[in-house]
Amino acid sequence: MSDNRVIIDVRSEMEFMGGNVAGSINIPLQEVPNRIDEIKAMENPILCCASGNRSGQAVQFLKSHGIECENGGGWMEVNYKVAQNA
Repeated sequence: MSDNRVIIDVRSEMEFMGGNVAGSINIPLQEVPNRIDEIKAMENPILCCASGNRSGQAVQFLKSHGIECENGGGWMEVNYKVAQNA
């Protein structure tokens, strides 16, 4: 996992506050359509959530709007990968 890629956590703010990948940003799934321009400015972001389901929905939506991104799955898995590359 590249260090310069943005990690977007699409869980709710409350879930995000309960634990997250260091340096990730929280854009809850329901806010993704309203923040598409912000996300479009990011280079191939990695999306995560609790299990990969909501981030998968967000990735599908973003790709349908021509935005390259990746579903990282659950945030704990992404956190583990980030730690391994530190």
